[in-house]
Amino acid sequence: MLETTSVGSFPKPDYLAKARTAHSKGDLDTNGLLALEERATREWIKFQEDIGIDILVHGEMERGDMTTFFAERLTGYGVSGLVRSYGNRYYRKPIIEDVLDRPNAMTVEFYKWSQALTKKPVKGMLTGPYTMCDWSFDEHYASRRDAVLALAEIIHDEVKDLEAAGAKYIQIDEPAISTRPDEIDLAIEAMEIVTSGIKATTISHICYGDFAKIYPRVLSLPVDVLDLEFANSHMTNLEIFRKPKFTKKVSVGVLDVHSHVIESVKEVKEAIMKSLTVFDPEQVWIDPDCGLKTRTPQEAMDKMKVMVEATQQVKRELGLQ
Repeated sequence: MLETTSVGSFPKPDYLAKARTAHSKGDLDTNGLLALEERATREWIKFQEDIGIDILVHGEMERGDMTTFFAERLTGYGVSGLVRSYGNRYYRKPIIEDVLDRPNAMTVEFYKWSQALTKKPVKGMLTGPYTMCDWSFDEHYASRRDAVLALAEIIHDEVKDLEAAGAKYIQIDEPAISTRPDEIDLAIEAMEIVTSGIKATTISHICYGDFAKIYPRVLSLPVDVLDLEFANSHMTNLEIFRKPKFTKKVSVGVLDVHSHVIESVKEVKEAIMKSLTVFDPEQVWIDPDCGLKTRTPQEAMDKMKVMVEATQQVKRELGLQ
């Protein structure tokens, strides 16, 4: 009960950020970049072990944007120039130009390498088909449904390969669901393809949208755990999920990843206790609202330490050890 985890990304240390820039300019070869990605991954895995995280993430040191990373590894995709995502964040938006296909597994080798660093479970991490389509330009498929379902077949193959590689937890992120509630049925249809026949624990992260418009329909999303944002909304989102009863496990976001402020242990404990007025303890995991890559490494570490300490205190006080 109250297992701790993280959503996926951690901030890249300065040496890796500089190396990625050098690589993009042709001043650092791919092997040199990979060595630094592996160094940063080792550091984040060790950090999570040291503070007592239960379910680890590898930190996505080898990735830039969560859609472009996958688009670059699929045939049929091109990539645009910079497009504004939010605030001052930009990404190179993928363009579906032809029939999509996956020549090779996209995440399996780095997953296996990361999992070998620890005896604790490390999540496999993917972007879901609905979000991949929604955050891409489509210049090939006749409809959004056609594009989404084509991506679902590809991502299903990746999920199967991750499970075969030993992944006990596989996260398929679908943040776009909450921003397009009119298409939630399509997202559910696609996820049925993605998770079909999969025995690993499946998770989907959804954040920063209108949860009221997708609940309770989102409970039909065929995953075991829904990972949701609560801290940024000051836990007011909890009321949405009070009725009808939440029927899945839920990963409760208790750290605001868009704030430089380091939450206090008291604040995070209060957030956890509020969540337990809506969800049963055996349903609840604890994590940040979203990936921490927008924070500095020190901010991310400080926030995560607070989260673990607060969770441990709550478990002791409620006799949930």
